[in-house]
Amino acid sequence: MLETLIISTIKVIVVFAALLTACAYLTLLERRVVARFQSRLGPIYTGPNGLLQPVADLVKLLFKEDLIPGHVDKTIYLLAPLAAFIPATLSFVVIPFGSTINLFGREINLVLSNFNVGLLYIFAVTSLGIYGVILSGWASNSKYSLLGSIRSSAQMISYEISMGMAVIGVVLITGSLNMNEIVKAQSGLWNIVLQPVGFLIFLICGIAETNRAPFDLPEAESELVAGYHTEYSAMKFGMFFVGEYANIITISAIAATLYLGGWQGPTDNPILSIVWFCIKTFLFVFFYLWLRATTPRFRYDQLMNFGWKILLPLAIANLLVTALVVLLT
Repeated sequence: MLETLIISTIKVIVVFAALLTACAYLTLLERRVVARFQSRLGPIYTGPNGLLQPVADLVKLLFKEDLIPGHVDKTIYLLAPLAAFIPATLSFVVIPFGSTINLFGREINLVLSNFNVGLLYIFAVTSLGIYGVILSGWASNSKYSLLGSIRSSAQMISYEISMGMAVIGVVLITGSLNMNEIVKAQSGLWNIVLQPVGFLIFLICGIAETNRAPFDLPEAESELVAGYHTEYSAMKFGMFFVGEYANIITISAIAATLYLGGWQGPTDNPILSIVWFCIKTFLFVFFYLWLRATTPRFRYDQLMNFGWKILLPLAIANLLVTALVVLLT
C-alpha cells in the first residue's frame, strides 16, 4: 500500500512538472515558430539562444503589479483564472504516456490513473474549463470580456457535440472507454486509417475548443481587445495562458492516443514508448502553431455555420456508417 502511494505520488509530480514545463516552453516555441513564418528572429537574447525567455516571462508576471479594477465582482474575478487552469491539467490523469516498465521488481503502468471510463472523464473535465471563461467574462463587468465569454460558450457548445460523435466512432471500433485499452487495440492498425473523417472532425473541433486560430474569436484582439481576460493582469493573466497551452497539449495528447496509436511505436521498449508518445503529441502541437501563423480568423457567422451546418451532419453520417460497419462485421 505504501509502495503504491509512493509510486503514484512520484508519477503525479513528474507528469505535472513535465506538463507545466512544456507549457512554459511552448510559449517560446510559438514565438519562435511564428517569428520564423514572418521572417523575424523571435526571442533569442535571454539566455543561450533565448532558452531562458520563459523564466524571464514568469519572473515578470510574478513581480508585476497585481491590478484589480474597482468595477469587478472581486470573488468570482479572482476564482475564474483557477477555474480555467485546473481542469486543463486534470485531463492528463487518464492519458497513458508510455507502456509498462519494470522498476525494483514492480510493474508500473505509465498512466496516472487507469480508469475504465477514462474517455468519459476527459469529456467531463474538459467541459468544466468553460466555466473559468464564463466567470471571468461575467465578473469583469466589461463589455469586451462578456462578449468574449459568450462567444467562447457558444463555440464550445457548437463544436463539442461533433467532437463527441467523432470519438464515439473510436469507441465503437475499439469497444472500450479505457484509454490504455484504446491504445492496445491499435496495435495492428491505427484508428486514423479506420476513422479518417472522425479524425479530421476531432482535429477541427479540438482547435475550436481551445479557442486557437483560426477559431480564436473569444479573444479577437481587433474586435474585443483580448476578450474574456481583458481586465486581468500579472499572474492571473498568466494562469489563463498556462491553461490555454495546457489545453493544447492535452488535446494533442488525446488525438495521438485515440488516432495515432498513443505510445506504440516500431519497438516495444518501454522507455522508447514515452518518446513515441511525445513525438506524436508534438506533431499535433506544431500543427496548432503552424495554423496560427498561416490562417486568418473566421468571421463569427462562418464559425457557427461551419460547426452546425457542415461538421455536425458530417459527424452524424460518420457515426452512422461506423455503427453499420461494426454491426455487419
